[in-house]
Amino acid sequence: QVQLVESGGGLVQAGGSLRLSCAASGRTFSRYDMGWFRQAPGKDREFVARISWSGGSTSYADSVKGRFTISRDNAKNTVYLQMNSLKPEDTAVYYCAGNLVSSWSKWGQGTQVTVSS
Repeated sequence: QVQLVESGGGLVQAGGSLRLSCAASGRTFSRYDMGWFRQAPGKDREFVARISWSGGSTSYADSVKGRFTISRDNAKNTVYLQMNSLKPEDTAVYYCAGNLVSSWSKWGQGTQVTVSS
């Protein structure tokens, strides 16, 4: 079983940067595609970024392309989200998730990111 724990959230001014980490327990982490999602108050959870199990393929929501970078280190069982040029509209709870066999079946508890203007 894979369990996920996010960290790295916080308060940052617009234009600043944060790096989120998601540490996974379990020996099957490297089999999972991993992703980041976010949920702002009063809004549905939305996709942010995805990385394949090998790290060879990534995809991003249009709203974060060119500003966010997803990466992973399978030796450390960790996936990262580097967030640059942050905007107030990036304020949300950020969740990491694991996808095995076309299902986002594993979720972390979330970490709050707040961007002040």
